[in-house]
Amino acid sequence: MIYHTFSENTLRNFSRSIFIKMGCPIEDADLATDVLIKSDLRGIDSHGLARLSGYVRLWEKGRINSTPHIQIVHETPTTATVDGDAGLGLVVAPFAMKVAIEKAKIYGSGWVSVRNSNHFGIAGYHTLMAVENNMIGFAMTNASPLVAPTFANERLLGTNPMCYAFPAGKYPPMVVDMATSAAANGKLEVAQRTGKSVPHGWIQDAAGKSSTDPHELKKGGALLPLGSDKDHGSHKGFGLSATVDILSGLLSGANYGPWVPPFVSFLDPPKDPVGKGIGHFLGAMRVDGFRPVDEFKHHMDQWIERFKSAKTISEEQKVIIPGEPESQEEKKRQIHGIPLIDAVVTDLNELAQKLGLKTL
Repeated sequence: MIYHTFSENTLRNFSRSIFIKMGCPIEDADLATDVLIKSDLRGIDSHGLARLSGYVRLWEKGRINSTPHIQIVHETPTTATVDGDAGLGLVVAPFAMKVAIEKAKIYGSGWVSVRNSNHFGIAGYHTLMAVENNMIGFAMTNASPLVAPTFANERLLGTNPMCYAFPAGKYPPMVVDMATSAAANGKLEVAQRTGKSVPHGWIQDAAGKSSTDPHELKKGGALLPLGSDKDHGSHKGFGLSATVDILSGLLSGANYGPWVPPFVSFLDPPKDPVGKGIGHFLGAMRVDGFRPVDEFKHHMDQWIERFKSAKTISEEQKVIIPGEPESQEEKKRQIHGIPLIDAVVTDLNELAQKLGLKTL
């Protein structure tokens, strides 16, 4: 596999120019870029600049509003519902998290549901905004239907990620950021680009049988819930995904289940929508609403150290704290640059040429 390495600044300037070409205000272009770059820095390559052409295609189809009027449409002291006006989820979700944080500063916690949005990048970006304010962050989103519930042979749910982030003291924040499907769709896209098969338990074919072909979704197959099958706990993954869908979609007035619009531009949204766009749910809780921040961080450090020192199955293995690999990768890539596979670089350069911009 061929990789090309770029400095963070080079990729920021490239992404920013694309969003500005879409008509985004400079402030929004910078924010959307920051979300994508954070993903690439943390090694979540499927949700970084690899997604950029997808946003452009949705904009070209009129499904993304580059100059949205994002507003609170319902509110109590600790809760709110935000309408994203079909804007980039990369911009809408941070707006909503800021609302949650401001409410938490006053009342201890803030909870915001979002409708009429689009794909919001990595959930970890939004939860870390809360951590920066000594808060515990929550973020989740529903997504286009790619997942078959336990025993089903019909795609009814998205990969529906959920994320929780906790501040620590001398260690990086603990970030639990995961899809509620057996694997995120982005991992299938990476496997497609690299020509690799995927493990059994990630996906089923059109007949409902296990498959290792990453192209199976295009043939009528479906992703599986976390747990893969009933014997391995897929009903729990189904339950988690349903929770995300209800909090993100039903609570906000967004679409849910099979009505969530697809991220790919070549598929049209359902003609009988039950809500507006994609939905998110974000929250922030002040740590000092429960105990002093320094005490909590001290015990978070102690928790991390104890789990890191656990006896392991073999000397070659060790316990990995949620978010630890991403934190380590971020430090590495900030120094050595961000690697992009050849297929992504080609895609980005073709996008730049089409828009009349400088290539990488």
